[in-house]
Amino acid sequence: MAAVAIICGILVVIGIIILSWWIGTSNNFHRKTIKIKEALSGIEIALTNRFDKLTKLMDVAKGFAAHEKETLSMVISMRKGMNIGELNQAAAQCDQLMARINAVAEAYPELRSAEMFNELQKGIREAEAHLQAARRLYNSNVTLFNTAILVFPTSIVANAKHLQKFDFFEAEETKKADVKISF
Repeated sequence: MAAVAIICGILVVIGIIILSWWIGTSNNFHRKTIKIKEALSGIEIALTNRFDKLTKLMDVAKGFAAHEKETLSMVISMRKGMNIGELNQAAAQCDQLMARINAVAEAYPELRSAEMFNELQKGIREAEAHLQAARRLYNSNVTLFNTAILVFPTSIVANAKHLQKFDFFEAEETKKADVKISF
């Protein structure tokens, strides 16, 4: 009788340990998901900041086509709820806009020398740096989450909860190509 009580006590303790581990692991997945969403929000904030600065820069470069601003505004406003691929496309459109603004600046040297234009370009460089940091943070959080999904024993909880891997924020194909520099 005493042996049965001891065995039952041991099983209860083992059950409590397993349940505690399960709850802790499940909570860790929730925390990681929140961190990924927070990092994604950081990317959206950085894209908004960059867009705002690009818009101001575009206003300074008066000769630039107005429909570009409208198109980009529409893309940025629809950005909420976009997945990583769609955010990449919005970022690519901002990159194209920056290239066009730089082309206008090349055509008008007096514009390039304007104080406000220079300040806005500096702000855009800072926004780009912040955007890159936000993307790195997002990818770091995705790595932690995806690793936890695949690694035993946390994969048991991940499979039971039907958790899916998150996509990484990846560079566009054109930016992966080797840069040709000629003198």
